[in-house]
Amino acid sequence: MAGDPPRPRHGIPAGRPLPMSERRNPQAFVFDRPEPEEEPQRKPRAITGITFEPEVDEGELIVMPPAVSRPRRFRWGALLASALFTLVTMWAGLSISKLVEDFFARSPILGWAALGVAGVAALAALVIILREIWALARLRRIEHIQVDAAHAINTDDSAAAKRAVDNLKSLYSGRADAQLGLREMRQYEGDILDGRDRIRLAERHLVDWRDAEAHRIIAHAARRITLLTTVAPTAALDILLVTAQNLRMMRELATLYGGRPSTLSTLRLARMVISHLALTGGIALSDNLIQHVVGRGLLGKLSARFGEGTVNGILTARVGLAARDVCRPIPQETSAKDTLGSLMKELVSSAPQEKAE
Repeated sequence: MAGDPPRPRHGIPAGRPLPMSERRNPQAFVFDRPEPEEEPQRKPRAITGITFEPEVDEGELIVMPPAVSRPRRFRWGALLASALFTLVTMWAGLSISKLVEDFFARSPILGWAALGVAGVAALAALVIILREIWALARLRRIEHIQVDAAHAINTDDSAAAKRAVDNLKSLYSGRADAQLGLREMRQYEGDILDGRDRIRLAERHLVDWRDAEAHRIIAHAARRITLLTTVAPTAALDILLVTAQNLRMMRELATLYGGRPSTLSTLRLARMVISHLALTGGIALSDNLIQHVVGRGLLGKLSARFGEGTVNGILTARVGLAARDVCRPIPQETSAKDTLGSLMKELVSSAPQEKAE
């Protein structure tokens, strides 16, 4: 079988380089760029009918006074008080038991009568203790509503708003003066509302109308203290009168806003008010405030004793404003609050008239 024929190849001359193309000299080239088409300019004209949507004011941020952080440590004072209270209770029980036994020794009728009286006293003590616990729990409940409402207003949190409104309606469910507002609130139960709007709606129907009554309570207490401290003969009696009237004012404000003040809850409320005053820096009158009152000649027209009473009344008004902030379930915006200046004007303007009467 014959092989394939060989592939034809071009011959390469031996000993000579391959021929190359001729070199071209460098040249410059200019590319024509297309000119952009000019857009026709429109003639200026007046444009009318433009409206801008107004900015929605979301309201002021509610600033809650920070809770005072207390280190958890063993309190010997609390242990001492608890031990003494337990010891006194045991001593009272033992004394009553011996007294009842003595009555039984004299006469069974006297013994049963003494036992019945002791039982009534024990029942009354139990009711008082339960009422104190319930009042403290109710005050704590108002604190939780305040925290949830402030969080809902600041962050527009729907869950916090619903929780605050539900607790507020439960707080006012047994009060006759809140039934109209509760009926109004039932109309919006199925509506979809933002957290902030839900809080403001509950505030308008359940809380706002109480502020005018709170203003009246504070102003009346300030005027009452002004008159009482004016006629008080000694400084010790002044202190007792001011303390008693301030506690009475706190109880009235707590009752107005949904609290059930008792002895222990009133003391705890007073402690909260003092903490609020300390945190907000308003525990004392500044020199400028006193100079403003005296410089106007308002106190100069009165006696020195009545001037001292007026200053006590102004301090009472400041305590009342702090108590209102503590007792109000929904925190109020700063721009809507009563100011100390307005209460001062009302107090000082009514002072000469009450003195003349």
